[in-house]
Amino acid sequence: MKRLFRKVLKIMKTLSHSQEDYLEEIYKQVLKNGHAKVTDISNALNVKKASVTGALIALADKKLINYEPYSKITITKEGEELAKKILNKHEILCDFFENVLGLTNAEASENACRMEHIVSEKFFNNFLKFSDYIREYGRANPDFIEKYKDLI
Repeated sequence: MKRLFRKVLKIMKTLSHSQEDYLEEIYKQVLKNGHAKVTDISNALNVKKASVTGALIALADKKLINYEPYSKITITKEGEELAKKILNKHEILCDFFENVLGLTNAEASENACRMEHIVSEKFFNNFLKFSDYIREYGRANPDFIEKYKDLI
């Protein structure tokens, strides 16, 4: 398992932000439908099918997805692990932005989508610890979050 994790981290460093977005969307569709399709990816990301095809070829070359033109797209084990990391980062950031910083769901999701690609592992791990601390302190002191929300 450690070997897979190291391999995933190495691959992650070679992906562009948009490739991460494509992989994340493919993973969501595979979870929902068992596979992904070019048209569905295009619609979800609001991009042209030609752009999707280019990204699919790049992701298949990195062995993150299984892709052949005009067939259903599936995700490899490495692709799934990487997509889980990206999606998890997005969800944690989004949750913090919405429930602690008081952003709307749309604002939280938009900002999380931007940040998930640029923060380092160290930043994210420290952010996660900070987020957990804020939540724990907030539970121990119910007025904490409310007082904070009055500031924003």
